[in-house]
Amino acid sequence: MHVVKKFIDGYCGLLNLLTAISLAIMVVLVFGNVVMRYGFNSGITVSEELSRWLFVWLTFLGAIVAMKDGAHLGSDTLVSRVPVLVKKVFFVAGHLLMLFICWLLFKGAWDQAVINLETTSAVMEASMAIFYGCGVVTAVSMALILVHNLWRLATGQLSEAELIGVRESEEEPIDVPAPLK
Repeated sequence: MHVVKKFIDGYCGLLNLLTAISLAIMVVLVFGNVVMRYGFNSGITVSEELSRWLFVWLTFLGAIVAMKDGAHLGSDTLVSRVPVLVKKVFFVAGHLLMLFICWLLFKGAWDQAVINLETTSAVMEASMAIFYGCGVVTAVSMALILVHNLWRLATGQLSEAELIGVRESEEEPIDVPAPLK
């Protein structure tokens, strides 16, 4: 299963790169548009729409990486105080609920992409399915991460710290002690 972990790590590294590139493009487009409007009474027509699309994709791709890193908001008040067996039950229940949410996101985004396949955006004239595709990519990616985490739990590769899944601070890396037996 180390192959899957390497794949997920590499995939999230690629997503980090894509989000950084998207952010850079957004900055250039928006700043360039502001300069063009105020300095030359003109503008970059595609700037607003492309920036909006990049922002949506950046947000969804960032959510995938946050899922992998356990960086989403959460509360460990109850989970940190219960025995390991109960932590495992909560972990499985939480992951099954998140898998259900991934299914809902996938189904909704897929349906919207299919509905809007022939519809084009106002300025770029690109298929709106590309816009809604971010939900499909996010749902599938997060589901893979969740299933991998459940597999790691089932095979005893998950540490007790990872069962809680909430970090104390953004600066502190998650402590990963030896796997549970």
